[in-house]
Formats: sequence, structure tokens, C-alpha cells
Amino acid sequence: MDKRFLSLADVVETLNISMAQGYALVRTGDLPAIQVGPKKVWRIEASELESYIERQYAKSRERLKAGEG
Repeated sequence: MDKRFLSLADVVETLNISMAQGYALVRTGDLPAIQVGPKKVWRIEASELESYIERQYAKSRERLKAGEG
């Protein structure tokens, strides 16, 4: 069974970005996340990560069509 929730570290590794960039995605709401537990650690639903990736692909396609590539 696949995990429903990923840690921010998992997301950062998957996207090959820095932890600061990962926090920025969560703080801006670009990547929906929840905080859980007494330490309020961030968790991202795997489906939200996939949706984020699809949105980024769509934005990239639009930029290329507009000649911004």
C-alpha cells in the first residue's frame, strides 16, 4: 500500500529542490499541506503532490506556447 502522506523531506527529495524551496511552496499554498502532531510537522498528501506536478507541467506548456521557453 502506498503512503497517503509524505513528509516535506520526501517531497523535497522527489522534486529535487532545497528544503527552503519546499517550505516556500507550503507557506504560499502552492502545495497544500497540513501540520500534525505536537511538533506540527508538515505532511503533504501524495495526491496533492501529483496535482502540483501536473499544474507545473501545464504552466510550462503554456509558457512554451507563449514563446517564453
